[in-house]
Amino acid sequence: QVQLVESGGGLVQAGGSLRLSCAPSGRFFNINGMGWYRQTPGNERELVAEITKRGSSNYADSVKGRFTISRDNAKNTVFLQMNSLKPEDTAVYICYADVDIGIDYNKYWGQGTQVTVSS
Repeated sequence: QVQLVESGGGLVQAGGSLRLSCAPSGRFFNINGMGWYRQTPGNERELVAEITKRGSSNYADSVKGRFTISRDNAKNTVFLQMNSLKPEDTAVYICYADVDIGIDYNKYWGQGTQVTVSS
C-alpha cells in the first residue's frame, strides 16, 4: 500500500517562510505528476502547485512569485518552498502523487499538514 508522508508545516508569522516536503512509502514502479493542494474549513480543496516528472510546473495565481515547487526524482520527493507567507495562506496542505503500482497510475493523497500564518 502506497502512503504519502508529509512534513514541514507549522506556525509562522506573516512574511515568513516554510518548506513542505512529501515522499511516498510502500512499493511502486513509477511516479508521474506530484503536487500540493490546500483546504480550509468549509471550502473545497484548491490546487496550489503541481510539477511533472520532467519539471514543468503550474501554480495558482494567488501563490505565483511566492511559492516554488520542486522535486527530487531520485528520492521521489516533492517540495513546496513558501515565501512571503500571508494569513490567507493558512490551510491544510495536502500533497498528491500519480503513482504506478503496476496496473495503472492512481492518484494518492497525503493526510495533510497544517500551515498557520499569523498576522
